[in-house]
Amino acid sequence: MRSPYDILGVPQTASEAEVKKAFRKLAKAYHPDRNANDPKAKEKFAEANSAYEILGDKEKRAQFDRGEIDAEGKPRFQGFEGFGGGGGRAHSEGFGFGGGSPFGQGRRSRGFDPGDDAFSQFFGEAFRSAGETQRKARPRKGEDAAATLTVTLEDIASEAKKRIALPTGRDVDVVIPKGVSDGQVIRLRGLGYNAAGGEPGDAMLTIRIAPHSRFTMEDTNLRLRLPLEIEEAVLGGPVRVPTLTGAVDMTIPPLTNSGRTFRLRGKGLPGKTGTGDLLVTAEIKLPEVVDEDLMDYARKRRSAKAE
Repeated sequence: MRSPYDILGVPQTASEAEVKKAFRKLAKAYHPDRNANDPKAKEKFAEANSAYEILGDKEKRAQFDRGEIDAEGKPRFQGFEGFGGGGGRAHSEGFGFGGGSPFGQGRRSRGFDPGDDAFSQFFGEAFRSAGETQRKARPRKGEDAAATLTVTLEDIASEAKKRIALPTGRDVDVVIPKGVSDGQVIRLRGLGYNAAGGEPGDAMLTIRIAPHSRFTMEDTNLRLRLPLEIEEAVLGGPVRVPTLTGAVDMTIPPLTNSGRTFRLRGKGLPGKTGTGDLLVTAEIKLPEVVDEDLMDYARKRRSAKAE
């Protein structure tokens, strides 16, 4: 199997952010929902997920870099490394039976013999461990199942639990995670297709965030354009501001211009490190019915500037 670095197209020195960005790019490009007529896309999608399972986990990535696990995340057997001054010498001296002990001549000169109990016990345990590893090798895992879940900003704000029907025929409840983003893929372990004698695959759930009529999303922050009556903008005072959890009061200063933005802290979306803010941009709304007093005021202002 190819190296997970080659699969994601990143160097071994890549940062966590670079690894995550590369994975999301591949997941988006090869997602089964986007490639219904391309049978190879599903394989590439699964391959990218397997690679990210290793490189996206600090501990597994370190194990892979040290050679302790392979590209599938399975442990490598390293029972004979480091003896006799190197792997080649250990092989030629220890198993050729013509060159003596794999621990070097120094051990033999001090009375150590390959037939000693310690020698037999060491290699007996090593071979027994290797045999047990082979016997415990897991059968082939079942295929992953792809599904899409559309959520609203209100769902995210309340950390709602959503029920989804998977293509495997199973219905499950999913709690919307904090800090979720549009297009994010969530792995639901063991909820994929079954395999004969093996573990079931996983469900790969792509989150889609539905557009909102009032708010736009910027990470965990939200943006809102708030229409103001002209008297509110000129005189200032309290105004009602809608949020995802209900309207709140906000005080604006006198002579507020269109485009001025106010921050309501903690009125955004829940994230992994805290809740975002609501950014409210003022938008002055002129009266729909002609106001003669306002028209006279505007004419006087224009005349004064012309003089």
